[in-house]
Amino acid sequence: MAREAWRGAKLADVARAAGVSPATASRALSGRGPASAAVRARVASAARELGYVPNAAARALATRGGPRVAVGVGGRSAHVLADPYVARVVAAAARVAGAHEAGVSLHWLPLHDPGALARLGEDRGVGGIVVVNPTPELLAAVPRAARGRVAAIGVGTREVPAFDVDNGGGTASVVAHLLSSGRRRIAMVTGAAWLPCVRRAVDAYERLVGGAGCPARVVPGDFTAARGEVAALEVLARWPDTDAVYALGDLSALGALGALRRAGVDVPGDVAVAGFDDLAVASPSRLTTSTNPVEEIAAGAAVAVLDRYRGVPERLYPSTLVLRDSA
Repeated sequence: MAREAWRGAKLADVARAAGVSPATASRALSGRGPASAAVRARVASAARELGYVPNAAARALATRGGPRVAVGVGGRSAHVLADPYVARVVAAAARVAGAHEAGVSLHWLPLHDPGALARLGEDRGVGGIVVVNPTPELLAAVPRAARGRVAAIGVGTREVPAFDVDNGGGTASVVAHLLSSGRRRIAMVTGAAWLPCVRRAVDAYERLVGGAGCPARVVPGDFTAARGEVAALEVLARWPDTDAVYALGDLSALGALGALRRAGVDVPGDVAVAGFDDLAVASPSRLTTSTNPVEEIAAGAAVAVLDRYRGVPERLYPSTLVLRDSA
């Protein structure tokens, strides 16, 4: 294969051509860590054939104690760092960074202080930044020096590639299932209104219920179980004839499910309940939901900042309906 055709080759391409893992390819090329002479020669040959040249960020990330991948999480308070979702993102990013012998750090990006992302981007110890819960205001603060090494999990910009679950498609699947099972008065508990990605899901819900000639019943949520409980009671008070509740987040759905049962509502006989994410707690709770491949998404974002590519402005990962007893 001509080298010219592989001018944009990545470390993963070299690893695939050499028949080794990206971590092994990184060790072989950097000369750090265990790798046999035969493997080093095979990886070097593949790199030459593909015309692979590590960029500045990748070279820095291949040195021990050097730059790191920073996971910055947007939120109203630092409590957002304790979210189990964030823990999954950090773990996945760490596995990718590990192939470059780099570490991962976690940072709160206050919504009231967009400059926090700018300061993080100017930190010489940071080789790349993965932004979780991005807002337009946060991403607008990305400094010029950091462009090309920032990726978003959510909605991005022309300069910041975005990786996220197709929550619109997942929502459509859940609502379509509820409609096909005879539900006609479906209420939705949304996610945090300040997150642009929530709009995709709300649009999908409104499109499907409207297309079926059913009323749209939307109440605000924030992905927590506590808000799910309150939202379910609000739904009952405002629309007593509701026959299904869909929450954009399993924790909110489980909160709603518990509140409904404590109120004497038969689930799913009187009111079906469904969520989104397919968290570990969803299966034992018998919650109908739709998947969120957080680890794949976070890995994709981490690879993007390590390879400094801008070719894909947005990549949405598919969400799959998981049917259980609650709906």
